[in-house]
Amino acid sequence: MKKVIVIGGGIIGLCSAYYLLKEGYSVTVIEKEDLTKGASNINAGFIAPSHIISLASPGMINKGLKMMWNKSSPFYIKPRWDTEFLDWAWKFKKSSTTTKVSKSVPVLKDLLSKSQVLFEELIRQVDFPIHYEKKGLLSVYSTNKTAKEEIEKARKIKGEGLEVDLLNREEILELQPSLSDKVTGAVHYIDNSHATPNTFMKSLYEWLKGEGVKFKLEEEVCDFEKQGEKLIGVRTEKDFYTADEFILCAGSWTAALARKLDLKIVLQGGKGYSIDTFSENKISIPTILCEAKVAVTPMEGFTRFAGTMEFSGQNDIIRTERVKAIVKAATTYYKDVEISEEEIKAARSGLRPVSPDGLPYIGRTGNYRNLIISTGHAMIGWSLGPVTGKLVSEIIASKKTEVNMEPFSPERRF
Repeated sequence: MKKVIVIGGGIIGLCSAYYLLKEGYSVTVIEKEDLTKGASNINAGFIAPSHIISLASPGMINKGLKMMWNKSSPFYIKPRWDTEFLDWAWKFKKSSTTTKVSKSVPVLKDLLSKSQVLFEELIRQVDFPIHYEKKGLLSVYSTNKTAKEEIEKARKIKGEGLEVDLLNREEILELQPSLSDKVTGAVHYIDNSHATPNTFMKSLYEWLKGEGVKFKLEEEVCDFEKQGEKLIGVRTEKDFYTADEFILCAGSWTAALARKLDLKIVLQGGKGYSIDTFSENKISIPTILCEAKVAVTPMEGFTRFAGTMEFSGQNDIIRTERVKAIVKAATTYYKDVEISEEEIKAARSGLRPVSPDGLPYIGRTGNYRNLIISTGHAMIGWSLGPVTGKLVSEIIASKKTEVNMEPFSPERRF
């Protein structure tokens, strides 16, 4: 039986393990922490076919530079001299053109739509309960400027064949009465769904373990053993593991590990924050608070407020001013939301791996015949977990892939 090592235990790693197991491979997952931390556990849980506009949109870098000195802004870049970040930022800016973003729309639409189908298929096939609901996604706004931007975006997304409704003030308050009078309108993306990430991750881990997948948790990969164009094994601080195939899907840490293999993966960690509140409210539909860039999700037993994109290096530092900005948005846009001091203190952060063009890296490199890179999913990693895992298994099994893989090449130029 062919052995596969998956480096990284986030949503991409666990979904890769799931589909590799279905293909009949012996799978070992190596993760430097336990499975309760990171972006895969603290994200908004959106499974969003509507998120087809790349993060690398025109003007994003300029917005970040304008907000650079405001630590509570939705998009924050910490001022620092970092050559890798500057290289990424330059490539991000070069990728942020109307033409390039338009070319990525059908690519992301195909990937996201297939992943939602696979999410639902996975839920039917495993024998553990998963919280999953299909109530759509609301994008609510309060200013004329944002209304114009969101309506224009909604028309583009509707033009791609997705079901979209434009709601006025009365319609949105009827649908979601807990919203405050600050809200003037909304876009309702009907096709979207959501899940509770931390319970899904825990349940999938336990199911995979029960099915024979081996987990090496709290073991950090230190080095690789190579032989020509093949990897032989990986070394952690505890042991040495060999395999026939290797998948490098360690999120924003992938770039540093790739350097040990003389590979350059242009990547930055974009930090997001989340706060869970267990107090009672009437929020029933996942929502984006547009001006604040805060995502709101009714989950299994609690409500999650998540948001911000922060480029400040590889760290898990919680910046209180950014947490307070999320709290302020939650209590401003809703009439019935209360977040306790204990819940605010329990806020968590996670790093999303962001490529310069907003598309993930999925595929082999020319340097090694038995290595697959799988990272760079930015803010849609949760949505793309199942389809990415399926693609990885198809590549290893030498099968025809679900989608054209050229746009996701780890060796693409920017």
